[in-house]
Amino acid sequence: MALAASALTPLNRISNANRWSQVSSRASHSFNFSLLFEKRGIGFRNGIAAAAASSPSPVNEDISQKEIPQRIYTWPDNKKPRVCILGGGFGGLYTALRLESLIWADDKKPQVLLVDQSERFVFKPMLYELLSGEVDAWEIAPRFSELLANTGIQFFQDRVKMLHPADHLGMNGSKGSRSGGTVVLESGLLIEYDWLVLALGSEAKLDTAPGAAEFAFPFSTLEDACKVDNKLKELERRKFGKDTLIRVAVVGCGYSGVELAATVSERLQDRGLVQAINVNTIILPTAPPGNREASLKVLSSRKVQLLLGYLVRCIRKESDLEGSAMPTEAGVFPKTLAEHGSEKYILELQPAERGLQRQILEADLVLWTVGSKPPLPQLEPCDRPHELPLNGRGQAETDETLRVKGHPRIFALGDSSALRDMNGRILPATAQVAFQQADFTGWNLWAAINDRPLLPFRFQNLGEMMTLGRNDAALSPSFIEGLTLEGPVGHAARKIAYLIRLPTDEHRLKVGISWLAKSAVDSVASIQSTLSKVLSGS
Repeated sequence: MALAASALTPLNRISNANRWSQVSSRASHSFNFSLLFEKRGIGFRNGIAAAAASSPSPVNEDISQKEIPQRIYTWPDNKKPRVCILGGGFGGLYTALRLESLIWADDKKPQVLLVDQSERFVFKPMLYELLSGEVDAWEIAPRFSELLANTGIQFFQDRVKMLHPADHLGMNGSKGSRSGGTVVLESGLLIEYDWLVLALGSEAKLDTAPGAAEFAFPFSTLEDACKVDNKLKELERRKFGKDTLIRVAVVGCGYSGVELAATVSERLQDRGLVQAINVNTIILPTAPPGNREASLKVLSSRKVQLLLGYLVRCIRKESDLEGSAMPTEAGVFPKTLAEHGSEKYILELQPAERGLQRQILEADLVLWTVGSKPPLPQLEPCDRPHELPLNGRGQAETDETLRVKGHPRIFALGDSSALRDMNGRILPATAQVAFQQADFTGWNLWAAINDRPLLPFRFQNLGEMMTLGRNDAALSPSFIEGLTLEGPVGHAARKIAYLIRLPTDEHRLKVGISWLAKSAVDSVASIQSTLSKVLSGS
C-alpha cells in the first residue's frame, strides 16, 4: 500500500518531571520500564498480577508516589483514535511503523504514542557483532528520535508503573473513540488510550541459581553487550603478555549461548578458554540439524569445551571460598585469589544426567543466557480488579487475532504474548515471530478501528539463522528442506536478511553503505596481507 502522509515535526525532549503540564503530542520524555515483579515484590496469584505482601520497600514507593504528582497526557485530537504502544522492540516499533504505512481516512488515522525504557531501538540478533567489532553501535541501535523523525509517531522514554484497562466493561472497541483504559508511567504521567499494544519484550532471568544475579553477565540488551565488551577488554589488558588464559563460562547452549561461545572464542583465540554449559545433552535442541552440525564444527575448531547434561548449582567469588575451598574432581583445590592476582568466580555444576560427576569450574567471566521473564506492568488496585489473563511465565493469553482474552482493546505480541500454534505450543520468543506479529497487529488495529473483521495470526517459519563469528554463520531456510548455508556464504546471507529487516528505508541505506565500505576495506586488507606473505616467501 502507498505510504500515508506523515508529519515532519521533530521530537522534543522534556527531561524535567515538573514540566508535564507542558507535554503535548510533539513532546518526548525519557521512558524506562523495568516493571520488575521481583524488584517490586509482585507475584502472580491465580494468573493475576498482584502486589506481594512482602514487598521490600512499600514506604519508598508511597513516598515516591507522593513526590511525583500525577499529570494527564493531552492528546492533540480527542476525536481521532488514540493508540498507546508499550515497548519499542521488534513488536512495538514495527507495529507503530506498520500503522504509519497504512492508508487511513482523515478522521480514522490514529494518534500513535510509543513508550520504551531506552532511547534506542536495539536489533538484538546482531548484538554479538558488537563483541567481534563487526558492527558499530549506531548501526544496530539507532535512536528512536532518528527513526521516527519523519513520521507522526510520538515517543516517550519512561518506565511503566501501572495499567488500568477499562475495556472489560463490555466495550467492543469498534465504534467511536471511547477510552479503553489508562497507563501510568513512573514519571507520574497518566495516558488515556483507546487501544493498547503490549510489546514489552523480556528480561534476563537470573534468579535460577544462587550468585547468578550478583556475578553473571546477561546478554540481552545494548547495555549488557557493552558491559561484556568492556569486561573482555579489561581481561585482555590484564592478561596481555602473560601465560594465563582468560577463562569464560557460558551458561546455556541455546542460540544465544552458542552464538556467544563462538564469538568470544574467536575473539580470544589462543589467549582464552571458553566453556559452554547446558542442561541438555545436546546443543541447540530446537534448531534444525544443519545449524547444530555447523555450530558443533565451529565450536570444535575453536576448542570450546562443552559441558553437557549439567545444571549450575551456584556461582561464588573465589575469595568467598578461601579457607573452605571445594576440591575439583581431580582432588585439586582451586587456587587462591592471591595466586591469581585477579578476581575469579567458581561455578559448582550439578549433574542433570546419570553417569556424570559433579564439576567445579573456575572463570574470569560468566555469561548467562538461560531463561527470560516478560515484565508486564502491575495492574492498578481497585475494589473489583479486572486483570489481564497471564500464564505462569507472566505472558498475556491472547486469541488468534492477538487480542488479549477478555480485553478487546488490548493487543499483545512478542514475548508479552502467550499465543499458541495449531499444536497447542506457545510460539517461540524470537525476532521472526515478533516481526510477523507486528504486521498482523498493525493490520488488525486498522481493521478494528474501521469496523472490519480481524485476521487470525498464522506464524510462517521462514527458517533459522545464527552467527558463528566475523565471517561465519549458519542459515537453514524452511522452504528448502535439508539446505544449510554455512561459512562466508551463510554470513553474507544472514547480513543481507537482517539489513532488509532494519526498521526504516533511511536507516537501511546508511547501514548498507557502512557495511559495504567496511567490506571493501577488509577485502583490500586481505589482499595486501596475501601479497605480503607471497613476496616475503619469494
